[in-house]
Amino acid sequence: MRLGRRQKTDGGGRLRLFYASDIHGSDLLWRKFLGAAKFYDAEAAVMGGDLLGKAIIPIARRPDGTYTGEFLGAKRVVHEGQELDELTAAIRFNGFYPWVASPDEIARRGADTDALFADIAQDEIRHWLELAEAKAAPNGSSGLYVMAGNDDPLYVDPLLAASPAVVFCDERIVRVGDHEMLSSSYANPTPWDSPRELDEDALYERLKRLAEQLEDPQRAIFNLHVPPYDSRLDQAPDLKPDLTPRYSGGQPVMKPVGSHAVRRLIEEVQPLLALHGHIHESKGETRIGRTLALNSGSEYNTGRLHGAVVTLGDDRVVSHQFVVG
Repeated sequence: MRLGRRQKTDGGGRLRLFYASDIHGSDLLWRKFLGAAKFYDAEAAVMGGDLLGKAIIPIARRPDGTYTGEFLGAKRVVHEGQELDELTAAIRFNGFYPWVASPDEIARRGADTDALFADIAQDEIRHWLELAEAKAAPNGSSGLYVMAGNDDPLYVDPLLAASPAVVFCDERIVRVGDHEMLSSSYANPTPWDSPRELDEDALYERLKRLAEQLEDPQRAIFNLHVPPYDSRLDQAPDLKPDLTPRYSGGQPVMKPVGSHAVRRLIEEVQPLLALHGHIHESKGETRIGRTLALNSGSEYNTGRLHGAVVTLGDDRVVSHQFVVG
């Protein structure tokens, strides 16, 4: 599928864009993302995926008027008003969803945590899109390009696609300024069996079909959630079978965990720019042939939005800078 909507450039054929990824349920970071294009004087802002929080934190409403919950390994007892507001804000700050309910409802709905999480997560995404709609320009143009990531269930996509405030860009070619952007939320297999994983052959075929739709591949932007294999953008701890890190000399052992399929496609197509997230601790840049590949990194539970500001010319990357705000 191809979607076209030209963004203004600076008159010299240049496009300035902001990229961020992996905000994992942080309401604060989503709000920062919505304002990033204006703050960095960019024509477009691209969100590279992993939107949803990690889990729900139940807060029980007790008959005595107090609220109790377990958060970060400690039992919390708070009163309605400022104390409750501070607890729910801390939960959201760390990328979780607070859920206030009676003990009976918590016990009843706790029997199907997947359905409960889906209900709450979809409500949160709807709220985020309402915030985006409130910030949209009068003509409906926001310059916001958004997709999910491998951690996000498929029910996120229809919500994004239906919103007039964002361009849902996953699994399609969209136009950003005078450049085409190819996007994909899928990743190679991970130890966590996340919702959007494919083996390398299937992932390559999926990406290759998208790339064949490009009219001008060497001027394209790749917005691929997972970074290319062995690119220094994909270094993550080597995990033991129990998913705890291996250590050597007191330091975690790191290894490349990116996608062979993504690397192969970049090597073959040689787009102008490749934007990646997924591996939070591998913020950085590299060159794969003529392609500049960036991983913006993530510290979603610190309240700091990591991103990259990139200026593109007609056929080159004019400048790029990592930013934190």
